[in-house]
Amino acid sequence: MKVAIIGATGFVGSVLVKEGVSRGYEITAIARDTAKVDTHAGVTPIAANVNNVDALAAAMSGHDAVVSSFNAGWTNPNLYEDFLQGSKNIQEATKKSGVKRLLVIGGAGSLYIDGKQLVDSPQFPKEYYPGASSARDYLNILKEEKELDWTFLSPAINLHPGKRTGEFRTGTESPLFDEKGHHDISVEDLAVAIFNELEQNEFIQKRFTVGY
Repeated sequence: MKVAIIGATGFVGSVLVKEGVSRGYEITAIARDTAKVDTHAGVTPIAANVNNVDALAAAMSGHDAVVSSFNAGWTNPNLYEDFLQGSKNIQEATKKSGVKRLLVIGGAGSLYIDGKQLVDSPQFPKEYYPGASSARDYLNILKEEKELDWTFLSPAINLHPGKRTGEFRTGTESPLFDEKGHHDISVEDLAVAIFNELEQNEFIQKRFTVGY
């Protein structure tokens, strides 16, 4: 399988590259600054900006799947607008490239507890609201996409560095709390879940989440 990873130098993207390589895939690492790409055998770095749809489509062309770990930057004062526009650009570029499979890594804020989304809770951290609400709104846009075989992954509420265990649960619309009331996943196991989904295609045109 040949997979293009957008945001390949980020917190999630860099681990995705390693997971893909470990499975023997050809990985194209797409980032604004390819000097930061951790190159291995089987990794091709390509510099591209999400605001240049044509260049992005050219970088994606010929792949079996596109995985977007795009992040507009948590300290970006225009985070809401930039994430939403960048995500729509990635969606458009994927279609323009001819690739049918798109997996988008969003946020946990759009998950539901008692019929209400986390991002709308009074307890939701205000500093994360712009990014979380933008990811929630983009999921609503993606749900209208009929041409692509898309999947939206909401990570656990607590996404952290850790170990690759390969042992976790999957769900759809609600956080997967453990017996202590925690919803956790390591970024390493998040990467496992992403490549498992690319292989198994369990959540086509759906959202899912993961947790221990």
